[in-house]
Amino acid sequence: MSEHMPRVRVKMTPRRWIALVAGLAVVGGALYLWLRPRPVPVVLPVVAVEPVTVEDVNIYGEYVGRIRAQQFVEIRARVEGYLEKMLFAEGTYIKAGQTLFVIDPKLYRARANKAKAQLEKARAQAVKAKRDLDRIRPLYEQNAASQLDLDNATAAYESAAADVVVCEADLTQAEMTLSYTTVQSPVSGYISERNVDIGTLVGPSGKSLLATVVKSDTVRVDFSMTALDYLHSRARNVNLGQKDTTRKWNPYITVTLDDGSVYPYRGLVDFADPQVDPKTGTFSVRAEMANPDRILLPGQFAKVKLLLDVREDAVVVPSKALVIEKGGAYIYVVRPDSVVEKRFVETGPEIAGNNVVIERGLSSTERIVVEGYHKLSHGMKVEPVAAVRKEEQPANTEE
Repeated sequence: MSEHMPRVRVKMTPRRWIALVAGLAVVGGALYLWLRPRPVPVVLPVVAVEPVTVEDVNIYGEYVGRIRAQQFVEIRARVEGYLEKMLFAEGTYIKAGQTLFVIDPKLYRARANKAKAQLEKARAQAVKAKRDLDRIRPLYEQNAASQLDLDNATAAYESAAADVVVCEADLTQAEMTLSYTTVQSPVSGYISERNVDIGTLVGPSGKSLLATVVKSDTVRVDFSMTALDYLHSRARNVNLGQKDTTRKWNPYITVTLDDGSVYPYRGLVDFADPQVDPKTGTFSVRAEMANPDRILLPGQFAKVKLLLDVREDAVVVPSKALVIEKGGAYIYVVRPDSVVEKRFVETGPEIAGNNVVIERGLSSTERIVVEGYHKLSHGMKVEPVAAVRKEEQPANTEE
C-alpha cells in the first residue's frame, strides 16, 4: 500500500530559506565555540625576592696567635754561695718584694763587718788629722810652726777624709752584696718550680737561674700578618697599633680556645712591627688583653680573630643570590614592573650569615631574586613573592 501513497512536497519560500540559514549559522557557531582550541594561559615564573640589606659590616681576619705573659722574670743568684732556704710553694702566687731564696750569708756578712770596721778606723784617723791640723794652724800664724808642718797636717787630714769616703763606699758595696744573699721577687705573679735544690752551689759562675716569675693577669697575643694585609689596611686608612680618635672603633682581637669556645675578653692591638720579615713576608702584630682568671697560659697557641675594618652602610646580599661565572658575578634584579634584569656586580668580603658585601653595581633600594633564578633570563617577566627568612619559618616539631 506504501507504493501508492502520494509524496508531499514542501515548498521553500524565501522566509523559510532565511530561517534555515540562520539556524545552520547558529548551530555552526555553537559547534565552533565548542570545538575551537582554547587559549593556553601564560604562567609567569614564581621567584622569591627580598630587598637589599644596608648595614654596618665588621670585616675580620683570622690568624694563628701565641700567648705570652706580660712579664716573664728570671730569678737569678747574683752572688755565689750555697743555697740554704726556699721560702715559697712552687706554682703559687707571690708578691713583689717577697723573699724566695736565702744563700749562705756568712762570708758576705763578715765582709760587711770588716768594711764597717775599716770605716770606723778611717773616721777615727780623720778626727785625729783634723785635730792635728787645728793645732798646727795657730802655731803657724805665730811663726811657731813651719810651712812644711802646716802642709803635712793639711795633707794628712785630706787623706784621712778621702779614706773615710772610700771606706763608706766599701761598706755600701759589702752591704749590697750581703743583701743579694736574700733573693726577692721583683714583680708579683706566679712562680715556677725551682731549678736548683737546697745545698747547691749557685751564683754567676755556677747555676744562677733559680726560678721564673710569670705575671699573666694581663697577657700579650703575638701573631703575624702578611704584607698584603698591611696594604689593605692602609687602603682603608687603618693604622694598626695606633689609636685613632676620629674613628668610632679601634682594631681589637678575640681569641678562640682549643675547645672551640670564645674567650670572653677582647684585646686591643697596641703594636705593629714597622718592617716585614724578608724570610716569611709577614710582620708581627701584638695585642694586649686581660686574663684575670688565668684561662690563657703563656706559650699557648690560639685562633685570633682581628677586626680589620667597619664598613658603614654597606650593601649586603645573601650568598645564594649570587651567580658566579667566568666573566664575573651577577644578580637578578626585579624592576618595579616585575621584569628581571641581569646585573653584574663587584663583590666584597664574605661575612657571617652566608652574606656578601657588594662593592659596586647595586643600590640600597632594589629588590633581588634569592630563589628561582636558574629559570630566568634577562628581560623576563616574573611573579615575585617575598622570600621567607629562616627566623620566620615555622620550627619543625617532633611527634
